[in-house]
Amino acid sequence: MHELILHHYPTSPFAEKARLLLGFKQLAWRSVQIPPIMPKPDLTALTGGYRKTPVLQIGADIYCDTALIARRLEVHRAQPPLLPGAQAFAIAAFAQWADSVVFQHAVSLVFQPESIAVRFAKLPAEFVQAFVADRAKLFAGGQASRLPVEQARHQWPVFMARLQAQLAAGAGDFLFGEASLADIAMAHPLWFLRATPVTAPLVDAYPAVAAWLDRVLALGHGEALPMSSEEAIEVAHQAGPAPLPEEAFAEPNAFASGQAVAISAIDYGVDAVEGELLFAGVEELILRREDARAGVVHVHFPRLGFRIEAR
Repeated sequence: MHELILHHYPTSPFAEKARLLLGFKQLAWRSVQIPPIMPKPDLTALTGGYRKTPVLQIGADIYCDTALIARRLEVHRAQPPLLPGAQAFAIAAFAQWADSVVFQHAVSLVFQPESIAVRFAKLPAEFVQAFVADRAKLFAGGQASRLPVEQARHQWPVFMARLQAQLAAGAGDFLFGEASLADIAMAHPLWFLRATPVTAPLVDAYPAVAAWLDRVLALGHGEALPMSSEEAIEVAHQAGPAPLPEEAFAEPNAFASGQAVAISAIDYGVDAVEGELLFAGVEELILRREDARAGVVHVHFPRLGFRIEAR
C-alpha cells in the first residue's frame, strides 16, 4: 500500500482541516511543503493545473478538495468514522456549510486591513504584494464573491450563538456527540481567525466554543514525516493508478467514459484540469492525464462544487 502524501503549507486553513482529518484517523503520512502562492510547478505536475491547497497523493492517485479527501480517508481507515452512518447526511451537509459559508465569513474577517497588518507585519513587502496579487487571481472567474467585512461582522454572532447552543444541547463534547467531520470542518475557519489578536476574540469571546475548538485541535495531526516534492513526483511516476471504483459510471450530462474533458472548481481557483474522463460516480470524478515528470496519474475530484466541460 502506498503512503499517504499531503501537499500543503502551514498557514492554509484547508490544509489544517486535512491535517486534523489525518490526526482524527491517527494516520502516518508524508508531508510535502508547497508554496503558498503560484507558481507551484511540482504540485501542478501532479494535478495538471489544480492549484488549491491541500492535495492528497496516494501513489499515482491525486485527490483534490478536502471534502473528497475526507471520504478517501474514510475508505483508507474506517474507524473512527468521520461520517457515522445514522448521522452521515446531517454531518456532510453541516460540513459543506462550514466549508463554504462560515469559511467565507472567516476569510473576510481575516483579510480586513487591521488583521492583515498584524498577520503580515514581519514579512517582506514584496511577498505581501505577491500574495495579494495571487489571491486576486485565485478568486477571479468563479462564483465565490468577497463578503464585505461589515456584513461578516454583522452576521458572525449568529454563527457563534448557534454553535454554543448546539454544544449546550449535545450529548457529548462535540457537535454531534462524538467527534466527526462536522467538528473538523467547523474548526478550521476558527483556527484561521485565531491566527492574529485582531480576530482571535471572534472565537475566544465565546467560552464554550473556545473550549470545543481546543478539543478538536487536540485531535492532532497524526504522525508526519517530511518528503520533498521531487520524491513525491517520483512516487507517482513509479506507481500505477489504483483500479477504478466498481460503482457504475453515471453522468447526467451525457459525458462518456474515455472522453476528453476539462474539470474545474466553480467557486474559486477555477483553473481547469484537462484529461480523459475515466469515472463519474455519485460523489467522485476521475480524470486520467499524463505528465512528463509524474507519468500517468488519476486526478480525483468531488462532484459537488466542480464542473465538466468537453475538450
